[in-house]
Amino acid sequence: MPPIFRWVRDNRPVTLKIQIHEGGAPYEQVRAQIAEQARSGELPVGYRLPTVRGLAEALGLAANTVAKAYRALEADGVIETRGRNGTFVAAAGSAAQRESATAAQTYAERARRLGLTQDEALATVREALRAAYAG
Repeated sequence: MPPIFRWVRDNRPVTLKIQIHEGGAPYEQVRAQIAEQARSGELPVGYRLPTVRGLAEALGLAANTVAKAYRALEADGVIETRGRNGTFVAAAGSAAQRESATAAQTYAERARRLGLTQDEALATVREALRAAYAG
């Protein structure tokens, strides 16, 4: 049974549900599930996540595993740590969009310097996206 941590938003319960499955790195599963719930709005901006130790204990994982997931989520702008106050879901959409735009600009400049046509550069991006989102 997955752990459920409740938080109330507009008098409605909000839950964090994490299920660890065999076959994938546990930290990546935690990272991906929290990221998806934050992006979909299931976990609202400002939702306070469980402590690293609390979530690790509930999932039966090592604290370092959850800490690694939290560090990756923070690097992606999905969550923010406010010192002793805890870890919260951040307003990540704009940060993620800014980072994505920066990466796209860097790629476009590099592709142009390499002599790729616009169609070749787009085909390369489409293939990379297909590969990244396939699994």
